[in-house]
Amino acid sequence: MLRLELSGISKQYPAVRANDGVSLQVAPGQIHAVLGENGAGKSTLMKIIYGAVRPDEGTVRWNGQPVQIANPQQARALGISMVFQHFSLFDTLTAAENVWLGLDKSFKLADVTERIRAVSKGYGLDVDPLRPVHTLSVGERQRVEIVRALLTKPQLLILDEPTSVLTPQAVDKLFVTLRQLAAEGCSILYISHKLDEIRALCHHCTVLRGGKVTGEVDPTQETNASLSKLMIGSAPPELAHRPAKPGAVALAVRGLSLPKLNPFGTTLADIALEVRAGEIVGIAGVSGNGQQELMAALSGEDPRSPPGSVQLFGQDIAALSPRHRRHLGLHFVPEERLGRGAVPVMSLADNTLLTRTEAVSKRGWIHTAAVRALAERLIGAYNVKAGGPGAPAKSLSGGNLQKFIVGREIDAAPKLLIVSQPTWGVDVGAAAQIRGALLKLRDEGCAVLVVSEELDELFEISDRLQVIAAGRLSPSVAVADASVPMVGEWMSGLWPGRGAPAASAAIGLQGVAHAAA
Repeated sequence: MLRLELSGISKQYPAVRANDGVSLQVAPGQIHAVLGENGAGKSTLMKIIYGAVRPDEGTVRWNGQPVQIANPQQARALGISMVFQHFSLFDTLTAAENVWLGLDKSFKLADVTERIRAVSKGYGLDVDPLRPVHTLSVGERQRVEIVRALLTKPQLLILDEPTSVLTPQAVDKLFVTLRQLAAEGCSILYISHKLDEIRALCHHCTVLRGGKVTGEVDPTQETNASLSKLMIGSAPPELAHRPAKPGAVALAVRGLSLPKLNPFGTTLADIALEVRAGEIVGIAGVSGNGQQELMAALSGEDPRSPPGSVQLFGQDIAALSPRHRRHLGLHFVPEERLGRGAVPVMSLADNTLLTRTEAVSKRGWIHTAAVRALAERLIGAYNVKAGGPGAPAKSLSGGNLQKFIVGREIDAAPKLLIVSQPTWGVDVGAAAQIRGALLKLRDEGCAVLVVSEELDELFEISDRLQVIAAGRLSPSVAVADASVPMVGEWMSGLWPGRGAPAASAAIGLQGVAHAAA
């Protein structure tokens, strides 16, 4: 008997038909991939299964019986749990309180806290149940979501881009967990744009394009190129990474030390960093080792930097606001799309005004036609699937919103671009497009700093690499002289001149070596 059976599922939104007659079958113990480019309808389909969205047409059978899943609470009662790509966590509550909200109220908070500790330890997912969510990095929030789903002991676990902000060794641990769950009879629906993961983990794969099922394959018998062709109609373009021609020093950070802003933050200690015009410098590291704090100091969100510690083309900008830094040519893409990169309820056109003010007069008048024209240009140039400039940011898929935000900053012709997690949750075609745009920007003379937990991405586009661990930054190394095992060792705090692993670096050398194999 099938665990889940969908027949003829359709969902129409005002501007797009998200699902069009989709049929899908999942057996007990099966890890079933759902593959498709951004905007193909994957997340909508998963939300229908989870009860967060009601279908317009079609039937859902659960363990052989027809059901109408009215809401997530009913889905959880049936045994369906979901980890969303965009997190559903309350920032002001602790991790344990967030998990507790979704569980049977017969549990006490203290019991839930202990269960979180046990599950996170057993599955290798480092989660502190007492930390407020607003102090967590994106990667740490992802772990909270996964642990929350595992605590319900689901019959069907839906994972929407679960590894997009996890390190390779954390992904390995997660895969062990998922295989164990499948062996125990749990069915898993797995959405990912990482084709290597799908081929290594999944038993079956359903491909969506434009809201319709375009194929079903055994991913173990496919190549990355063949899966990519099924998903986007062609193989992703090859990146042309020509040797860099570094120019003047654009960003110079010297002796930057900042105490942590909260008990769960990371103290920055003697950060030294240099990015030249015409080069891309990548920063690798395990989530929660000071990336957020460093980005806040460089973008101007944290104004506590000592005088002279942050310079842009020789000018001291340590005390300048983000707006003043943008006027000098520094643009920034944060790791969180919704809430920081874009305001969810605002239109794409209005969201351009967050960092682009050329359509605003000196007296503060907004030229709405110019704003809409800018949004239309970005939508076209970056192949953003949206219902036009008036579409709310929250109506876009994660990957399409990412393309819009990255495009908004690249289109501003910055002198220095700082990007955090540039291809989080985007499909292979869009990832290649974003990486190609960053390389093109570099070739045009822009200085680019990329913070990413995707080592493959950093090796693909960076000219030099540094590693952050426990709030300290490693020496710089040319990508040609680096390797994944070496970078992994540095991510544990073991780089030349340091004698012991950083206390808060959350990975081990053996795990990195295994991930690199």
